[in-house]
Amino acid sequence: MPEHDVDPGRSAFDDLGPDSPETLEWRRVHPITPLVRGWAVVGAAVVILGQQSLEGGPRGGLLALVSSEYWWTLLAALAAVALVGWGYSALAWRMTTFAVGAETVHLRRGILFRQQRHARLDRLQSVDIRQPLVARFFGLCELTLETAGGTDSGVAIGFLKGADADELRAELLARAAGLKVGGTRQVADAAQAPSDAVIDGAVPEGTEQVAAAQDAGQSVQPVRAASLEAPQVPVLTVPLGRLIASVVRSGAMITLLLWALGVVVVMIVTGEFAVISASLPAVLGAGGYLFNRLTGEFDFRVAISPDGVRLRHGMLETRSQTIPPGRVQAVRLVQSLLWRDRDWWRVQVNVAGYGGESEEKNSVLLPVGTREEALTVLSLVLPDLGVDEPRRVLDAGLDGDSRAESAYVTAPRRTRILDPVAWRRNGFTVTGRALLLRRGRVVKVLDVVPHERTQSLAVSQGPWQRRLGVASFQVHSTEGPVHPEVPHLEASDAALLMTEQARRARTARAAAGPERWMERQGE
Repeated sequence: MPEHDVDPGRSAFDDLGPDSPETLEWRRVHPITPLVRGWAVVGAAVVILGQQSLEGGPRGGLLALVSSEYWWTLLAALAAVALVGWGYSALAWRMTTFAVGAETVHLRRGILFRQQRHARLDRLQSVDIRQPLVARFFGLCELTLETAGGTDSGVAIGFLKGADADELRAELLARAAGLKVGGTRQVADAAQAPSDAVIDGAVPEGTEQVAAAQDAGQSVQPVRAASLEAPQVPVLTVPLGRLIASVVRSGAMITLLLWALGVVVVMIVTGEFAVISASLPAVLGAGGYLFNRLTGEFDFRVAISPDGVRLRHGMLETRSQTIPPGRVQAVRLVQSLLWRDRDWWRVQVNVAGYGGESEEKNSVLLPVGTREEALTVLSLVLPDLGVDEPRRVLDAGLDGDSRAESAYVTAPRRTRILDPVAWRRNGFTVTGRALLLRRGRVVKVLDVVPHERTQSLAVSQGPWQRRLGVASFQVHSTEGPVHPEVPHLEASDAALLMTEQARRARTARAAAGPERWMERQGE
């Protein structure tokens, strides 16, 4: 590799082209941030001290300790922990700065070990605004940028005032779309400028239009980033009654009720009440999952805007997500047996950058909805299936279970030995824009993968499958809840699908639009 002279007074992060730190405007998050983050330390301390007091304190537990002459030691311990927690948070706030460049977002943080993170805007997958319960009292939000780099590849900027977070999100989405904003952003007078000179209050990358407007004597004025906030059109809202009913009808709720019934029966038969305490962790785990499901998907709203699909939900912690166009890697429509009579469906997505702890919260496009609502949400992320009768193809994927359907290539009859319940539903079809994979009867699943989002393909064959001449086909997507696959296909069908899908994926990626979707082709 060629060697370059490096100024010893500069770091490797300083050689970043147009986004050099020397040319960036570094900003701090809101000064109340230490107070918001410090509460987590104080809350953890209260729980730990309470547990220790109950287990090792004097007779009578925590109440006896509080009423004793040493009550002040408990308060002193809490005060010391609070001071340390808030002091550390204040120092962390002092060492945290962020900046928005023409192509990347930068975040500097760390006390003992300094860390600088960069998020490329042309690889931006989604922009989320998170508002925890404590932050809500101060009107603060945390902005999270998820990029196409897998788990923990995002950049979290927090906390900011709500209006500042909205303004920053609008600016980032505009830059990610290919619009010139920020310090160099200028807009020609709309009354005199050409019709294509203004795009939502900004101009595309490059300043040719601004220069032409100035040469023609037209006025050019700076515009605030707030003017870039794209209007949104509400699509649907999930009613609270339906959400509660869906949670009650979930497998987790049924499992919890059966477990509780079994505990009661065992307690009556054995006469031992200790079985209740032994089963308490499992009950709390299932109950916590149901509670998080209900509070996390509370007041779920879906809207569409020029900068992508917007989702808003949450009771204790409010989340506002914006998924830019074309960033969804795969979509799953799933229906459990208990939802069958209502024809309810749940829609989940894979988005690059989501995963890990955020997978369940951020990967839901519709928690529960009718078939019409599920297909409407699907059309927001994949407007064109590339087929003349998309509804017929989708209905066959959601309901169909017959080999007589010409739209889907299904598993052969001999696979009923391997899958006696759902073998008729296992199948796939290909449209001009996507690959559709269906499976399951007790829990119906339809996976939709745009051709250009195909990561890799695989065909697997176990010993019994080899004996029957069948194989399973998988599409490898980014990390998330959607794992597209279809089991027990004819081996020749699976091999042909793998070859043809690889060719379709290459062709679709070559014809795909720019990562910055507002840039015009050919510029």
